[in-house]
Amino acid sequence: MAVPIILSIGKGTQDVFLHSDEFNPHKQGKHIFTEIPLGIKMEVDDVTFSTGGNATNVAVTFARQGLQAQYMWPLGTDPVSGIILNDLDKESVDTRYVVQKDQYSSGYSLILIATNGERTIMNHRGVSTNKTGTDLDFGAIESADWIYPTSLGNGGMELLNKVVHAAKKGNTRVMLNPAGPELADPEKLRTLLEDVDVLCLNKEEMQLLVHGETLEELVRHGLQFCPVIIVSDGPNGVVASDGKTIIRAGMYEDVPVVDRTGAGDAFASGFLSQWVLGKSLKDSIIFASANSTSVVTKVGAKAGILPKGVRLHDMPLLEKPL
Repeated sequence: MAVPIILSIGKGTQDVFLHSDEFNPHKQGKHIFTEIPLGIKMEVDDVTFSTGGNATNVAVTFARQGLQAQYMWPLGTDPVSGIILNDLDKESVDTRYVVQKDQYSSGYSLILIATNGERTIMNHRGVSTNKTGTDLDFGAIESADWIYPTSLGNGGMELLNKVVHAAKKGNTRVMLNPAGPELADPEKLRTLLEDVDVLCLNKEEMQLLVHGETLEELVRHGLQFCPVIIVSDGPNGVVASDGKTIIRAGMYEDVPVVDRTGAGDAFASGFLSQWVLGKSLKDSIIFASANSTSVVTKVGAKAGILPKGVRLHDMPLLEKPL
């Protein structure tokens, strides 16, 4: 069996994490917040620099699992864009489809880590391609086995539509874990789902697309559009189905949470990294959960991504015929 090619498409960022004992979470009604008073200086205990962006995060999972991981996005000639490329090169991610031009600049995120591991992200999107996908190589989409498009910046839903149609033309399979710009128009997103092979969303996001109160209801309704549906609900676990069986999984392991950044990327890419190799729905979910659990024990979205061959243990999981 040839090693599958997975092309990740979407923005890359420089992430700067600030840790402080003064970033204490407070609850007011349904909202939890960290108070940052104006006009004062707050002590920061630690600063961590790392690269992020949904598409670069998932590309690293694919590379560490021994797949042919490719990354495509226009980046700038600024130092941060160079750092992003250097990180991907170190991880053996193929960056031949990255185009660097002065007109582009990478994204930049300042992330405040609260004492409970939750975070507030201040995000600058940078300057990237447009709705038509200028400087993207659509031939690369047609030649890949799978694509993972996410966080498409200024291109949004219109660019996602073009990317998915290019995949259909090349018989390339699609996993979709859409970010904010792609979720902004649920009606248009729903029209694309017939060309998506695996859809992964959290409960609130899935409720934008189909009706349902429970995770199982949402998964069953989602199967009307896609052959594989995964719906997560944070600490309440995940429900997934491939149209044959349905799985409800809890937490892989109760670990101290250091930083939740990248946990969703680690779960979705962890699933796909096993699914493309022919692993079962159950085994793919177990690895996805383990990968996500590992990531939250480290600062940044990539440090905790699991290597190939890591030994996994059992987890709370129930599988039944659909």
